[in-house]
Parts: sequence; structure tokens; C-alpha cells
Amino acid sequence: MPASRRDFLIGLAAAGLAASFTSAEAPGSSQETSSACPFRLAVINDEISEDFDHSCQVASQEFGLKWIELRGMWGKNLTELDAKQIDDARNILDKYKLRVTDIASPLFKTDWPGAPLSKLSPKRDQFHAGFDFKQQDALLEHCIELAKAFNTDRIRCFDFWRLDDPKPFREAMNKKLTEAAEVCEKHGMILLLENEMACNTGTGEEAAAVLAAIPNKNFMLNWDPGNAGTFPGNTPYPNGYDLLPKERIGHCHCKDVKRDAGGKYEWEPVGGGIIDWVGQFRALQQQGYHYAVSLETHWRGAGTPEASSRISMKGLKEALKKAGISC
Repeated sequence: MPASRRDFLIGLAAAGLAASFTSAEAPGSSQETSSACPFRLAVINDEISEDFDHSCQVASQEFGLKWIELRGMWGKNLTELDAKQIDDARNILDKYKLRVTDIASPLFKTDWPGAPLSKLSPKRDQFHAGFDFKQQDALLEHCIELAKAFNTDRIRCFDFWRLDDPKPFREAMNKKLTEAAEVCEKHGMILLLENEMACNTGTGEEAAAVLAAIPNKNFMLNWDPGNAGTFPGNTPYPNGYDLLPKERIGHCHCKDVKRDAGGKYEWEPVGGGIIDWVGQFRALQQQGYHYAVSLETHWRGAGTPEASSRISMKGLKEALKKAGISC
């Protein structure tokens, strides 16, 4: 582990952040969801603002949320915050009585070594984070400490920049994910693989195959129908969703997308694209899903992240209402 990362973790422990959780209930308690809403309704904080206090104020007081997903703040990826900034963030969460769904980390969003360079691997919006393959083990350990500091048991990951043909490398990738899940298990953590169109698991069909190959119970899916919907001809719900082992879904991102006749996609506010969110929410409720439904707006049609997220959250809540779910 690089000295700077090691020193950071030592400082984190010395500050008591990794061990002293917030005053909210611990993961797994009976107070995790309200009596009305079956889901942990949330939003990714920097989809509102890089000003963490402001994003929490909007999430709590305007959106009426009790949960928030952490990705970046103050111009930094969450994994690059120093100990004081983590302490400040924890105080802000307490101020607005918000709990953290997961650490939305960039883990394994990098090139697979030895594979042909992915056309998706050059400079992309990685939300202020860029770590090469050699840094991933240290990044995982750091994410575990962050998860402990923010009193969550979930860490989001990916499975490397998408290759034209991942088959020759798939077994080795699965082994790496398995090893990461085993490390997480030792700390009581859930590793969430997001289906991401820029990575090797992009659709429900691909996610089902990876989950079958990696049976670890603490290796779960961050199901993102919007990401799956970017693939021409793909129907995330019900087709992709029907293939998934429902007990392995541990998180859900909510966004919407549209495709043109040529297969190009554009983000849309929730309810404005091709994703059947009413049907998806109803299915999640019927299966007994009770983890996060987290808005990842992406759409910027209202001009700013905050204005766009307001519209998309309104669409999300309208879809929940149409599904007969009170949140």
C-alpha cells in the first residue's frame, strides 16, 4: 500500500472515525425503512450538488429522504477525502438525520491487465477518481474503512472497462471479484457489482451470468435498469430482470434513458424514457426487496444537476405512486 494511503488510514483510525458510527441505527436494525415505504429511498449526493451540506439539505428537507448514497463531494471523489472532510461529512449527515445506503466507489473501474485496451478506457467522467489495476487492492481496503466510518455495510464496484470480447478474461475477472467479496465478508461487508454499460457487465443477462459464476452470498447486484437500457434492443424490465436471482439484488439505481433508431442513447428524467419503472417497482415490492432505490439522475435537461434531480425525483415518486407504493 502506498505510504500516503497507509498514513491516511492510520489517521482515520486515530480520529476514531472507523470505529465510532453515527447515532443512527446500525445496519440490519428494524428501523432501516419506514413503516410505509418498503425501500430505502435515496439519491446520490453529487447528483444534487458538490456542496455536501446543500445536497443533504435538499435530500432531507425537500425530497423527504432518510437515506443518501455517497459518491463525491467538495470536488473530490469520496475515496480521496481526508480525515477532517470525512468527519465534516459525518457531522452533516447527523445534522440532517440521513443514513448512508452504500459507498458508491470506483472500485475495479479500470483496465483489465493483459487484455486489449478497451475503447471505453480513455479519459472518462469517473467522478474525480482514477485508479489503475495495481491500486485496486488498497482501494478496496480503503473503501471498507470508509464504509465503517459511514455506518454502511455496502460497497459498490464494477468489473473493468468493457472489452470487445471479454470471454478469454472472464474467468480471471470473476476470480478477482470473488477474492474481493471474500475480503469484504471478513469485515461484514456486501460487495455490490453495478451493471454498467462501459464495463463488462452491462445488462441483466450479463449480470445473471456473473452472479451464477460467483455464488458468494455477500456478492450482490446493484441493479441499474437505466444502464441496461442503453444497449440497443435490450428490455431491462421485465426481460433482463426476470433472469436475475432476486435474493442477490442488494441495491437499485434509478434513472431513465431513451434510444433513437440508430441505437444512440440519451438520459431522461425518471418516467420520461423507455424503462418501465412502474412495473419494476411493483416487482421489487412483490419480491420483498427492501434495500435502496437510489436516484442517479444523470439527465441534465433542466440545466443544472440540482434542477434536473428535482424533476427526476418527482418522476420517481410518481412512478412509485402508480405502482401503489407509498414512500
